[in-house]
Amino acid sequence: MQTNFFSNTPATQTAGSNPLANGSETSTMFTKLLVAQIQNQDPLSPSDPSQFISQLTQLSQTEALQNVGNLTSANASILQSMQVLALGAQVGSDVQVASTSVELDSTKVKGEITLAASSNKTTLVLTGLDGKEHKIELGAQSSGAVPFALDPQALGLPAGNYKMRVETSSKEDASIDLIGRLNSVRLGSGGAVVLNVANVGETSPAYITAFNGKAGSTVASN
Repeated sequence: MQTNFFSNTPATQTAGSNPLANGSETSTMFTKLLVAQIQNQDPLSPSDPSQFISQLTQLSQTEALQNVGNLTSANASILQSMQVLALGAQVGSDVQVASTSVELDSTKVKGEITLAASSNKTTLVLTGLDGKEHKIELGAQSSGAVPFALDPQALGLPAGNYKMRVETSSKEDASIDLIGRLNSVRLGSGGAVVLNVANVGETSPAYITAFNGKAGSTVASN
């Protein structure tokens, strides 16, 4: 008996959820058609038996492919549930997320920029919903990780969502990671795992670049 992954209650199994159900229905229909074909063949010019064998072989191949597809979908669903459980254990931890936007309130936000080459002038540019740009000068930087901190009050930035980009003297498209608390983990309507991270909002696990442990652990700072 199968049980629901989250409530630990028995799961009701229907024909649509049984990986073999659809294959059985197809096999029954095919058998009926094959019998009708044999019964209605011309007695004076019977069909070649090899044709029936070929049809049966094609049916077996079709059923095998269908079952593989159904089992793959079922396994993917189980893996997604396991991923939710694993990530759920990290709720409350500080995570590092690749992002091109930041949600500011009154709290300080930390992160880092990754440079492939050294830059004589490095600028983090925030663009508000009103289109106004706010530039934070980071000066000359060597290649590698460049930590930064955003203090909305000190910078005079009102609360809201801001797009982020980096300007460098080498003109590279540098990546930006933000450090925030993992607030929640859930399955989206399409079955995808969705994380909610402080100062980032909802994001995919694919954008998590590091787990930094519970609050109070050492994180990047200026």
